[in-house]
Amino acid sequence: MSDDPRRRVPRTDSVLADARLEPALATLGRARVKEIVLAAQGRARAGEIAPEAVPDEVVATLPANAASLRPVLNATGVLLHTNLGRAPLSSAARDALDAAAGTTDVELDLATGGRGRRGAGALAALAAAVPDAGGVHVTNNGAAALILAATALAAGREIVIARGEMVEIGDGFRLPDLLESTGARLREVGTTNRVHRADYADAVGPDTGMILKVHPSNFVVTGFTSSVPVGELGGLGVPVVSDIGSGLLAPHPLLPAEPDAASELRAGADLVTASGDKLLGGPQAGLLLGSKDSADLVHRLRRHPLARALRVDKLTLAALEATLRGPTPPVRAMLEVDVAELRVRAEELAARVGGIVVDCAAQVGGGGAPGVELPSAGVALPATAAEALRAGADPVVARVEQGRCVVDLRSVPPEADDRLADAIVRAL
Repeated sequence: MSDDPRRRVPRTDSVLADARLEPALATLGRARVKEIVLAAQGRARAGEIAPEAVPDEVVATLPANAASLRPVLNATGVLLHTNLGRAPLSSAARDALDAAAGTTDVELDLATGGRGRRGAGALAALAAAVPDAGGVHVTNNGAAALILAATALAAGREIVIARGEMVEIGDGFRLPDLLESTGARLREVGTTNRVHRADYADAVGPDTGMILKVHPSNFVVTGFTSSVPVGELGGLGVPVVSDIGSGLLAPHPLLPAEPDAASELRAGADLVTASGDKLLGGPQAGLLLGSKDSADLVHRLRRHPLARALRVDKLTLAALEATLRGPTPPVRAMLEVDVAELRVRAEELAARVGGIVVDCAAQVGGGGAPGVELPSAGVALPATAAEALRAGADPVVARVEQGRCVVDLRSVPPEADDRLADAIVRAL
């Protein structure tokens, strides 16, 4: 008989019968666990592990859940990190997700047994958060909100927009391409650095569908510049749409240059569009808020055929409502935390993991408050630590600057400090 060690590789059914795999079979499913068993058997046949080690290898490589997404600690100092999913949800929003995950009354009026308005609670919460709005609607992301407005107001017509506001929003997507995909034509006014009200007035004509004001939320132009605020664009005979991007619903003292929905509506915008997963601190969603005089416009958008394709699901509605009605979202807490508190936390972390306490600068990120630096504190580790932290069992994403790895605590909630310390100790 051959002494080929591959003959000692245990059979698939015998490995699957291992009692240690019973919890995984229940949470991951037999097919997923079988894939992991086959992979371990393959490693044994390739001589990478001993045949007898296959069951232990399977147990060691079982994922925690059926999805491939992994929880990550954001220690980059970028509060809204697009690559990390932007805004972390509040505990209230997470609880709402759990409640809505099963069968729910998303479109049912329990009192009458008849059909109810989809997302009535979330829409009411959004309207209450911005009393200046005469009507509100929600889509599946910020770009979708703008696309819906452009399609309903300007398909086959012109959109007047300043040349300096023709932005690229990330991952190679450009605002002009998105707008033109609706069938609208863009009428650029002004120059790269300067535009005046007269430029808009000269461009508006019988074929104008809307004026679009875009906040350049991911860059700053300084020097010899001028722009036209929303308040000066009224009276030109066409709807004025303001895309503020970041989802700030009301003015914030730490971000005086960041436009907010309430102020834009009071200034004269007919419609404001924004994202829900940025400074609002909620799930990915597109927010549309009409002025008191534009309630019919919002109704028109809501009944447009495209609105059905851009509709949000019950999980988004639940998380959005909980964000609007619940406690302070994590992003707002991170933005407002006092730097002295961050230094205390940094000192405690350094005492546990080593490293040097440093002052540093955080930022909002995620297409919000460009150029604004937030004073912060963290722990500096060797630059090589960054890779080890990312590769750990509980991944930590820090940033490398000036030849060192900086763990910035402004983007880490205080309740995660123990988890962060443990992850660093294990990784290093």
